[in-house]
Amino acid sequence: MVKNIASYLLLALTICILVEVSFPSVETVDLSRYSTDGLVLNYTVSHDANMREHVKASKDGYETFSPFLGKSFVGFKEALAFSESGGNYRTINSYGYLGKYQFGKETLKLIGVRNIQKFLSNPKLQEKAFIANAQRNKWILRRDINRFVGKRINGVLVTESGILAAAHLAGPGSVKKYLRSYGLDNFADGYGTTISNYMKRFSGYDTSFLIPNKKAKVSTL
Repeated sequence: MVKNIASYLLLALTICILVEVSFPSVETVDLSRYSTDGLVLNYTVSHDANMREHVKASKDGYETFSPFLGKSFVGFKEALAFSESGGNYRTINSYGYLGKYQFGKETLKLIGVRNIQKFLSNPKLQEKAFIANAQRNKWILRRDINRFVGKRINGVLVTESGILAAAHLAGPGSVKKYLRSYGLDNFADGYGTTISNYMKRFSGYDTSFLIPNKKAKVSTL
């Protein structure tokens, strides 16, 4: 009887030892002891080359980032702003054009903006001004949009967004001349950017959001 009890105790002790060995105690790892300082790290993931297409030095010397917004309306206005000023609301170029979208003073007067300092310091006002001006241009160019969208001029497919971007660059009157001369009258701004350039660069965006409005104005309140 005593021999049997001893055998059972030995078996239980053996099982306990095996369990202890199989499940080691959990210890807290001190991550501060681990560092990559001084090591040469070789990464297998390459840099995303496409990401650099959306990074550009702005005119004040800082790099800005333009998120990829596809062909949406927001993508249209942000891409246009990026081309105009690098997205800088306070910039004034060497020809006196103002803000994120580089408005001329006379254009601003047409849509109800007269206080230039207030305009430069108010991003919301600048965004409203862009919408109002684009709506006004769309009304002025409505017949040309119906007539020319889908055609090719100077090898560039004419789209509504291309027309509106070119109107922002050169004014709707110059865009009318360009379209009706089938590209012979190709206005260029002071930096050499042409209507044809903007027609191509801003082709195919969704500008259906903009409602043509002959009397589009900005509330400056």
